[in-house]
Amino acid sequence: RRPHIATMVGPRAAIETFWDVVQHDWWKPHDLRWDQPHLELSREPQVEPDAKVRRTDPGQLDELYPACVAMYREEVGVSPEVDSGRTLYRRRVAGLIDRGWSFSRIEDGRVLFKAEVACASPYAAQIQGVYVAPEFRNQGFATAGIAAVVREIRAGIAPVASLYLNAHNVAARTAYDRVGFKQTETFSTLMF
Repeated sequence: RRPHIATMVGPRAAIETFWDVVQHDWWKPHDLRWDQPHLELSREPQVEPDAKVRRTDPGQLDELYPACVAMYREEVGVSPEVDSGRTLYRRRVAGLIDRGWSFSRIEDGRVLFKAEVACASPYAAQIQGVYVAPEFRNQGFATAGIAAVVREIRAGIAPVASLYLNAHNVAARTAYDRVGFKQTETFSTLMF
């Protein structure tokens, strides 16, 4: 009996080896993302952080939530609200805010930039959900926003900030390179 799995992610070599063994007995993934650079930064950002990016206040959940849904839809290709997922996804976003792991720049009720910490250990924290509102893209919001998130992570969550992205996302990679991230591994993700 196959377990119910939505996503498998990890170092590419491990995911490829696992998938080679089980692919004929499992259901077909709806998306295979083999080339995902894993990046880390263990020092101060190389660019000035956006001073307007702050930890998201719990009272800003209603403003932040639509940007989280939009980011998820862009990244994964489906809405997190399908199949009655709205309650669970909203609870996840609220939990990240409550934990102090949600960072955003919100002006006049509009999210210009947002990102979250997905998980953390005493050694590193993984950034996820990076989003810039479409009309503010290619204006430096991602670069300065990520720099602000890195500074917050290193000041009180973990000494290293990490993330991974799709290799074809040149704009994101350019922003992360400007901030000072370096590739340490290649990840792969299988989405079912």
